[in-house]
Amino acid sequence: MIGAIGKNEQANDPIGKSSSRRTSTFGRAFPAALLAVLALVLWEGFARAFAIPEYLLPGPMSIAGAFWESRGMLLSQAVPTAKVALIGFAGALAAGSVSGIAISRYSLAERALYPWLVASQALPVIAIAPVLVTWFGYGAFPKVLVVVLFCFFPITVGVVDGLRSVDGDLLRLMRSFGAGRLRTFFMVEVPAATPFLFAGMRLSVTYCVIGAITGEWVGSSEGLGFLMIQDKNQFEIPRLFAEIALLSAMGVSLFLTVALAQKLLAPWTLSRR
Repeated sequence: MIGAIGKNEQANDPIGKSSSRRTSTFGRAFPAALLAVLALVLWEGFARAFAIPEYLLPGPMSIAGAFWESRGMLLSQAVPTAKVALIGFAGALAAGSVSGIAISRYSLAERALYPWLVASQALPVIAIAPVLVTWFGYGAFPKVLVVVLFCFFPITVGVVDGLRSVDGDLLRLMRSFGAGRLRTFFMVEVPAATPFLFAGMRLSVTYCVIGAITGEWVGSSEGLGFLMIQDKNQFEIPRLFAEIALLSAMGVSLFLTVALAQKLLAPWTLSRR
């Protein structure tokens, strides 16, 4: 009896729940953090033990020092890169959603668009980027287009698969209740497609930083990609590694932002294990 009461108190204790949740989050993050620390220690030890010159392989301490010395410039140059990545991702989300809906709903659109969308992924975007710069100049627009080309396809595939995963019995049930096409779309099809959409977004958002850097490499006068080209030519290798680390942090932050958005906006899409 006492044991049962204790169990009930634990079950109703919000502090206990939050503590368990924090422990679970820490437990999930701990292996990755431990692996990162071990890799950095081994890297630093390897660079020092073999006295490797900094222009070949700087150690983590040297990279951290370069970041701290140039932190103002690096963070200011990260702003245009992040802006291009976010605008391009938003464009890819819009283009991927519209094309996915059209392909899943109209067979003519599927036959006309899908082969070209698949073929577009076989093209090296880095080879197309100079053409876009030639057409549209050195402004932000060609870089945004490069990001869209990198990111839209996983979103399109996610929307198509999600809309096609809708249970046919639910659609027939909605029709039997007299629901129109628009109401059925928002009440049945959109909730069913949401997990697939977020899966495509999580994949695409990791590409948008790569797309922004690719666009800046081809033609730009600002941004981390432009700065990387300058540092490579000047053998500022520790700062070049610091820029790579900053880009990685940017990509991880964007991925976590999409995951948080899914948790807040569509919690039913998360699997419970």
